[in-house]
Amino acid sequence: MIKIEEVKNTKQKISSFIKETELVNSNLSQKLGIDLKLKLELNQPIGAFKIRGAMNAVLNLSDQYKGVTCCSTGNHGKGVAFAAQKQNKKAVICMSENVPMNKVEGIKQFGAEVKIEGASQDEAEEISINLAKTEGLKYISPFDDLDVLNGQATIGLEIFEQDPDIQNVLIPLSGGGLAGGIAAVLKQLNPNIKVYGVSMENGAAMYQSIKYNKPSQVKEFISLADSLQGGIGLSNKYSFKLCQKYLDDIILVSEQEIYKALQEVYYMDNITCEGACVVGVAALMNNKIKNLQGLTSTIITGKNIDPDLHKNIVEGKDIKMGDLTINGSAYVQ
Repeated sequence: MIKIEEVKNTKQKISSFIKETELVNSNLSQKLGIDLKLKLELNQPIGAFKIRGAMNAVLNLSDQYKGVTCCSTGNHGKGVAFAAQKQNKKAVICMSENVPMNKVEGIKQFGAEVKIEGASQDEAEEISINLAKTEGLKYISPFDDLDVLNGQATIGLEIFEQDPDIQNVLIPLSGGGLAGGIAAVLKQLNPNIKVYGVSMENGAAMYQSIKYNKPSQVKEFISLADSLQGGIGLSNKYSFKLCQKYLDDIILVSEQEIYKALQEVYYMDNITCEGACVVGVAALMNNKIKNLQGLTSTIITGKNIDPDLHKNIVEGKDIKMGDLTINGSAYVQ
């Protein structure tokens, strides 16, 4: 499904709209006892990696469509809105009631229409798909779309080109668009690279689906890693198979572990980012991968976190988000 030449062509196609992001040494390396590099996708024009897949999908849009629609926890919607604006296309973004308002406003700034309906991403997806049928729009899945997958896969190509000695890559995992695309590329370029998907403990749809060997629905929970919420779709065509084939393992981390990882990345590497970005760091901090050896990388996927939430975390305050309560603690270096 993901071919190296197609990914190279995709990178060329989207190159004038995206940034080839830096792969930098992390100051956490000594503390963790491994050589760690961070792929800084938060430096993209929309502050997140999703611009890659969204831009590729919109550039490949057939003239038969009046515009595009998608469901999103924030960053995919922002990417689709950005891409549609660049190509003078209509964009309608459907979001659940759980999405933080800062991400809603981030989408609106690119001129997209936002519909907030449904208590989950699965419900928002259903609304978006129906909208596509009734208004002549192209539905762009956040993960289960070959154009999107090829776009996200360009990150794997860049990582390999920037440092072919990397032996382990930890990727935030939700619907599998990022992890499936990157893993497919890296495994084709070097079958010996270990690729891990990392998600939050509660509501990890891809983890549950691979466990039961079929796309499965899960209950959504409020999480610091809100970008990783949502299902993978019961009729999933691509991302489930890619993750099943190419991921060496899937690791789960707790909300408390995500909280501490956000502090570590902020204080050690001076990076303000979303909870979803640091699940790889959280896995490393808590020794979730046994016998890990060699140069390791993880992707800092986006910076679109609520500023007040991030401020409270780095100051060590308690966090309350709906029914979720995380006991705070001051950072200790």
